[in-house]
Amino acid sequence: MNVVLIGPSGAGKGTQAQLIAPKFNLVHIGSGDLFRDSLTRQTDLGLQVRKYMDAGELVPDEVTQAVMERFLHEMDKHKGVILDGFPRTKYQAETLDSLLSGLGRSTDVVIYLKVSDETVIKRIPGRLTCTGCQQPYHETYYPPRAPLVCDKCGSDLYQRNDDTPKRARARLRVFHRQTAPVVDYYQGTGKLVIIDGEQDIEQVNQVLCEVLESVNGKQTRMATREESQEIQALKSVFPALARNEASYGSLDLGLLGAPGSGKGTQAERLARQLNLVHIATGNLFRDNLKNETELGKLAKTYMDRGELVPDDVTEAMVRERLAQPDTLNGFILDGFPRTLSQAEALTEMLTGLGRRLDGILFLNVSDEEIINRLSERVVCRECQIPFHQTYNPFQTCPVDKCRQGEYLYQRDDDNPETVRARLKTFYGQTAPLIDYYKEVNLLIEIDGEAGVDKITERILRPIRQLKGE
Repeated sequence: MNVVLIGPSGAGKGTQAQLIAPKFNLVHIGSGDLFRDSLTRQTDLGLQVRKYMDAGELVPDEVTQAVMERFLHEMDKHKGVILDGFPRTKYQAETLDSLLSGLGRSTDVVIYLKVSDETVIKRIPGRLTCTGCQQPYHETYYPPRAPLVCDKCGSDLYQRNDDTPKRARARLRVFHRQTAPVVDYYQGTGKLVIIDGEQDIEQVNQVLCEVLESVNGKQTRMATREESQEIQALKSVFPALARNEASYGSLDLGLLGAPGSGKGTQAERLARQLNLVHIATGNLFRDNLKNETELGKLAKTYMDRGELVPDDVTEAMVRERLAQPDTLNGFILDGFPRTLSQAEALTEMLTGLGRRLDGILFLNVSDEEIINRLSERVVCRECQIPFHQTYNPFQTCPVDKCRQGEYLYQRDDDNPETVRARLKTFYGQTAPLIDYYKEVNLLIEIDGEAGVDKITERILRPIRQLKGE
């Protein structure tokens, strides 16, 4: 039997998964456990994850999925699995089903622990975690036998510095945005069960056990469409404004395209020519880490634990950057949004700032051209600006801010096999953004197959029309 547990942070997923796993011969795995195990064992994927983290970069989604795929292939075939923390998006849910199907398995049941936002915010500050085995506890609801000592391994317990009401509210906003499509997907497959997670641990565990026993007996009552829609309704909706609606006086643009489509190069050129601020999320993430900002320190705590930095932290970095005075003339966003949930987050941010997007530039480049391009791409070790051995050739970085022109190098993930995996993730996660922005007349599609100067010219033409020139 293969089980997925869904619920907001603080719903009790980790606690319940650890209680259930031995009763039903399941292997409990959370996404954080997967990364820590890969890093500890220094697997090839673990070394790849560490390389991204050491470079101050977010770990790409295709690497996350590769780690999960490796685990599923290697796990004991006589045991089932209970997943906690994965999948977080509809695309990951579809990927999980595909992975399990390839192994002759299937997702038998997806259990949503329904807990109100108020309860989550009340629970979060009392959470404790083991420094050794990561066993979860709670000061009130699930205390250890000895104060601040793990019952399981005897290591010290600690309270995570992001377990505050403020961060809980931010995580809940992200959770509801991401989870609504996941709930809809699993309800449509007839695998979703919704249970009340507001009860005490023993009561919730009893209901969970009854559900799993009924799954084995093929007698489970699955969630109805109406029940799943109640959960989806928790998502805050901020409609993206079309270009013909009220203007706020700035030129606010986003760049969308597959890896290797030229987003970074074109964003730099457009920022200079149009006097816009170029906001590259990769640089933004590195800057927060380097400058040890509050958000940078928070991101580092996740990385130090071998965990993925959650979306609410990345979104907070983008929100802070957009609110800075130098963006008043306009900005060009590069690398965000990547998913439909992030697009909705961006709409929420801009609405809060009294702004709206003027356009999303989609650089359309064929897969074959992208693979050819990335095989010759080089980047600067210092500022991470990309160049190309044929189209934009340099031996050292020409950017003034770089210390004596750092030497350029080729990333070891710019190989055809890895690029194809990244393209698959792009089409699964990012392609839905094309429809999202097309519906509100914000999408500007650009043929991205030409020389750098020609593509810039193609982009500037519709932008001049936006500006009324």
